[in-house]
Amino acid sequence: MSSTRSLTIIVAAITAGLLAAPAFAEDTKVAIAISGWTGFAPLTLANEAGLFKKNGLDVTIKKIPQKDRHLAIASGDVQCAATTVETWVSWNANGVATTQIFQLDKSYGADGLVVKPNIAKITDLKGKTVAASAPGTSPYFGLAWILKKNGLSVKDVKVLTLEPQPVANALIAGTTDFDGGMTYEPYLSAVRSKPEAGKIIATTLDYPMVMDTFGCAPKFLKENPKAAKALADGYFAALDMIKAEPKKSYEIMGADVKQSGEAFEKSAAYLRWQDRAANQKFFAGEHQQFTKEAADLLLEIGIIKQIPDLKGLADTSFIK
Repeated sequence: MSSTRSLTIIVAAITAGLLAAPAFAEDTKVAIAISGWTGFAPLTLANEAGLFKKNGLDVTIKKIPQKDRHLAIASGDVQCAATTVETWVSWNANGVATTQIFQLDKSYGADGLVVKPNIAKITDLKGKTVAASAPGTSPYFGLAWILKKNGLSVKDVKVLTLEPQPVANALIAGTTDFDGGMTYEPYLSAVRSKPEAGKIIATTLDYPMVMDTFGCAPKFLKENPKAAKALADGYFAALDMIKAEPKKSYEIMGADVKQSGEAFEKSAAYLRWQDRAANQKFFAGEHQQFTKEAADLLLEIGIIKQIPDLKGLADTSFIK
């Protein structure tokens, strides 16, 4: 056999072998909508540190205001999102089907109502202007919750639509057109550092009503159950990384919101990220209880016209 013929046979055999070899599975693409809220940062860490990639995911994280996140899901621009528990109630009640699959965090003073120095108590806000994000968002709900616990409602104040960061900035700069406003970390800490400009009159330590969860479109979950499990596992892996490599983790998460690692760590002290065990405990009872109370308030303040099926708002199979 000639050397040329031998080479041809070898090349043909190699080619056939390559064609017969199984193709490598491509990573599942998933787009996630979040904000710069400190509680969502482990999702960024999981992506930046390659933890999602390790679990077979090709994740794109998009910063989308809470008031628009459901529109991004409805349009298919994103498949999943992070937001507060009561927001999922609103989205489902308003025709955007979504399912929560794991809990991200609980606020322990990371969200708050800030006021001008002359406001002594919450009831002093009656008839005054209070700034909050648009109806249907967590800051608006938080304002309604705090007011209700003090015998008032959003109808007793003039609500100025303003996002958390400009609320804090305006109060610190003394350029406010409002007497109080809702904000959250990392912006709340900026107010803490300027007591002469304003003060924090209430936080989620006083009114525990901010708890964030991660969810996706039901179609995505049905078609990609392994990817959904990988998203949960990636998040929990990020929490493990924060414990094992805190300095590196805080620097990665801080950089995403233009903070130093040290500054980010300080703002993170006002919340608790929820690991797998905490998730299982939360969904075993507290989630249903809070969802019901939140739904009643959303109906009362006109955010929703009817309460959706609350039992179908979560699927806990991915946190086992």
